[in-house]
Amino acid sequence: MPPAENPSPPSPSAAKPRLSRELVLAAALRLVDEEGLDALTMRRLGQALGRDPMGLYRYAENRAALLDGVTELVFEELEVFPETADWQLHLRRIAHSLREVALRHPNVVPLLVTRPLSTPLGLRPRGTLRPLERILSQLVGAGFAPSDALHVYRAYYGYLYGHILNELQEFVVDPEESEVLLRLGLHQLPAREFPHIRNLADVLVDYDGKAELDQGLTILLSGLAARLSPQEPAPAS
Repeated sequence: MPPAENPSPPSPSAAKPRLSRELVLAAALRLVDEEGLDALTMRRLGQALGRDPMGLYRYAENRAALLDGVTELVFEELEVFPETADWQLHLRRIAHSLREVALRHPNVVPLLVTRPLSTPLGLRPRGTLRPLERILSQLVGAGFAPSDALHVYRAYYGYLYGHILNELQEFVVDPEESEVLLRLGLHQLPAREFPHIRNLADVLVDYDGKAELDQGLTILLSGLAARLSPQEPAPAS
């Protein structure tokens, strides 16, 4: 009996999916998640996709466009909540959604914070503007004057990004450095120089990012509500 013939291998074109902007940006995001922002170059992305890097310029004209696209892609992961009469609850939900997105993509967080600032507001990708539009709509609908709604948005996102960056710094870099060793290190600080840090050693080590976010939001939102109270809706005629 003649030996069975080996099936011919699939052609390269059949093995690779057709390129699209969505596919290229998804690959770029995976690359950043796995290797960091510095790894994101056209050449490295072409290697990850098994394609000629020159062919990628059809979908992103340069590295800056790639960065914008990755930022927009991550913002699209934010959960969209329906507007509610309780604007503070609405902002809390958005905050926790952004925190969860950031923890999924910690290497992208510096990009989320700095990338929009490098582009004039009107020229930014629309996906990066949608959170602003949604929050302004919620706040104006709750009775805030448009300019006050913008003040709330800026203070809110300033706090939120600061919290996320701080929470990411709380992660222990060395997995073998246990909480016991961290506490021991804090207690070994000179008492005269660092009395408060030594007294708070247990609290500093036992960090709960979600609880800290909620506590900070309570302080921020109650203060904003006191300073910039929503206007009472006009009575129906």
